Amino acid sequence: MTENLPDDLSLPALLLDLDAFDQNCKMIAEKANGKTIRIASKSIRSVPVLKRIFESNEVFKGLMCYSPYEAIFLAEQGFDDILLGYPCWDPEALAQIAALNGAGKQITCMVDSMEQIRHLNKISEKVNGLIFVCIDVDMSTTFGSLHFGVRRSPLKTENDVIRLAMVIKDSPNLKFLGVMGYEAQIAGVGDRLPSQQVKNHVVTMLKKKSIHTIKRRRERIVRALEKEGLKPVLVNGGGTGSLNTTSKEECVTELTAGSGFYSPLLFDYYRDFHFKPALFFALQVVRKPASNIYTCLGGGYIASGPHGKDKVPQPVYPPGGKLLSFEGAGEVQTPVYYERETLEIGDPIIFRAAKAGEICERFDEILCVDQQQVVDRYLTYRGEGKCFL
Repeated sequence: MTENLPDDLSLPALLLDLDAFDQNCKMIAEKANGKTIRIASKSIRSVPVLKRIFESNEVFKGLMCYSPYEAIFLAEQGFDDILLGYPCWDPEALAQIAALNGAGKQITCMVDSMEQIRHLNKISEKVNGLIFVCIDVDMSTTFGSLHFGVRRSPLKTENDVIRLAMVIKDSPNLKFLGVMGYEAQIAGVGDRLPSQQVKNHVVTMLKKKSIHTIKRRRERIVRALEKEGLKPVLVNGGGTGSLNTTSKEECVTELTAGSGFYSPLLFDYYRDFHFKPALFFALQVVRKPASNIYTCLGGGYIASGPHGKDKVPQPVYPPGGKLLSFEGAGEVQTPVYYERETLEIGDPIIFRAAKAGEICERFDEILCVDQQQVVDRYLTYRGEGKCFL
């Protein structure tokens, strides 16, 4: 993948190693443990790539979207069983979703408050449509004053969930489908960060304690719903980083995975699993300002989240390249230092991004590479003329 790119390749370019990607699809499918796996579209952001995943194994069923307009767009592309992973308020988008559902699609909206439910019901009644509803349950854990997890849903107990589920049940234009709980502190936190042994040890310990708490919480909520005659059709859990543990929970009906298909840099920092790096971007050396320094055009594709070195893309080929500490990956130029490598103006340098889908927002297409040859070109959302967030 990282050698002998075609000489006439226009750079910068986003590159997908098809062999590594297909192997990742296979490895993720093998972790299903009898459940289905919903694909997190925010980590993919390309319709052809989503289709390739679905075609790879029947265990992949359904999408988890991040935007209502993205869900509408994907429904128009022929996808069905779409779960919005986050609440939305946009009346126009929700009206379109209600109408699509009324016409036979299944786009499920996420809620975690009574205000959201009332809003969805009002809109669905107005257009005489239907909105499927899933309740987002908080899966973060606390240890004393430490909040371990992300700030998502305020719903923590079975009573919190039952109260909302009963209102959904009594709303004629809403249909309750189930619950989701994303254990971000397991799925999205690395525990093998370089030069951070103490932090790694603490995170590993907190993860082990959280897994048991999460399992009990989810079981209690599902049992309480069943007792009230509200047996959930779907109980969604996990992310790529927690497939090993979430798949073992009996009450979970489906898992979610996204980033593992591309396996970005952040996935190098997980102790329990490893996938193959599959998505890269290539920059072109456009000048040599000093001996052993090669400056590329573009490259400042910094990942979201808490700022730190782990959110910065890194050069991977030729091996041995290092970003300059005072410049890093820049908006319009990125200098790379090599102690021994000799490069020429016009040569490519291959990088990996820290996170998965975000890098797709910077390119119109993904060049699919097999046996050192570009064999296909997949449009990204941006290439389709779409920008959802």
